[in-house]
Amino acid sequence: MKLISFIIPAYNSDKYLNIAVDSLLIAGNDVEIIIVNDGSRDQTLAMANRYKDAHPDIIKVIDKENGGHGSGINAGLKLATGLYFKVVDSDDWVDKESLIQLIEQIKIHINKHQDPDMYITNFVYEHVEDHTTFERDYSLNFPIHQIFDWNHTKKAFKYSKTLMMHALIYKTQILKDIQLEMPEHTFYVDNLFAYIPLPFMKSIYYMQIPFYRYFIGRPDQSVTLKNITARYDQQIRVFMLMRDAYSYELINKLPKGLKSYMKHCMSSMMIITQMFTVANDSEERRSDLKSLWKYVKENDIALFRYLKYKSTNRFVHFLPWKIKSFVMVNSYLYLAKKIKLG
Repeated sequence: MKLISFIIPAYNSDKYLNIAVDSLLIAGNDVEIIIVNDGSRDQTLAMANRYKDAHPDIIKVIDKENGGHGSGINAGLKLATGLYFKVVDSDDWVDKESLIQLIEQIKIHINKHQDPDMYITNFVYEHVEDHTTFERDYSLNFPIHQIFDWNHTKKAFKYSKTLMMHALIYKTQILKDIQLEMPEHTFYVDNLFAYIPLPFMKSIYYMQIPFYRYFIGRPDQSVTLKNITARYDQQIRVFMLMRDAYSYELINKLPKGLKSYMKHCMSSMMIITQMFTVANDSEERRSDLKSLWKYVKENDIALFRYLKYKSTNRFVHFLPWKIKSFVMVNSYLYLAKKIKLG
């Protein structure tokens, strides 16, 4: 049995795909690595096939038309056979010592018939240009190295801290059972991937290891200020899909730790969505943001009231556009400087 299916959605990644794949191969036959070529125009497919030929029992290759990051996850999930499912972006990698620790811990849990629904690990922002790092640690939020449920979490999440895709490893069968499907041709679907499955993950195990390494430094990355400003409509779409996934009424019925986190997550995502939108000024942007608030109000009045009057959004929602833009963009730039988003 493969313990983990590592999915690598890859588009024009021939300059760095090898780093991601090589970091995973150390796990050997305990894992499968599924490289999804998303309509690349460079040598990504050829590189993937060379890896498959060299490691036929570990590596699988999917070649498909371009559909975006979400479609790569969808294709990988259909083919995945591992007990757990982990997405690794083609320009990222994993820490080898942490990978060995993770594999050994999974084996221990299997032998004890205690395998949890989800593993959480730390991840590290790796700014390659100046060799600096920032580690996202969750030890204040979760018990360390023990199985727990959402009623037994620790401190609530605050500010911009959320559970990002880089930190999460889900049971594959649960994702298949809930028929998880990401939207195609859409940026920022990692927010959906890190949100929608959570209520189905009943048992959790947090390992305080720097497992995932998140590459920062490419000018075309989706998290740069230039790109998030241009793609604000993509973030609006993602936020609307998150709203559609769970009503505020349903969130209030969840276990206390999960209820607290999902409210915090929606608040954080609305802050981010507003920041994406107000970073520039135009009639279209003003109309789109107004339409988003209207959409939330018409579809979930309780969530609308929470976001507008009780969440962090209450501090910026009523500000004039230009002041709101100044406050939110400079807050983002401060965060970007801290973790070097670019």
